[in-house]
Amino acid sequence: MLYAKNLPGWERALRIAMGLAGLAFAAIGWSTAGFGLAVAVALMGAMLALTGLFGFCPMCAMVGRKLDGKGR
Repeated sequence: MLYAKNLPGWERALRIAMGLAGLAFAAIGWSTAGFGLAVAVALMGAMLALTGLFGFCPMCAMVGRKLDGKGR
C-alpha cells in the first residue's frame, strides 16, 4: 500500500456525506448558483468524497496526523 489511512471511521463517513451533499448542490443549483460557484463546490465535494472513500487525506498527512488504532 502506498499510503496509510489517517482518517477515523466517523470522519470518513462525514466526509463522504458532505462530499455527496456538495455534488448534489452543484448538480441541482448549476444554473442558479452560477457556473464558477457550482464548479468550485463540485470540486470540493469530489475531493471530500474521495478522501472519505480512501481514508487518506494528503493535507492531514502533511501535518503528521496518524491514527492511534482506536479510530479504525
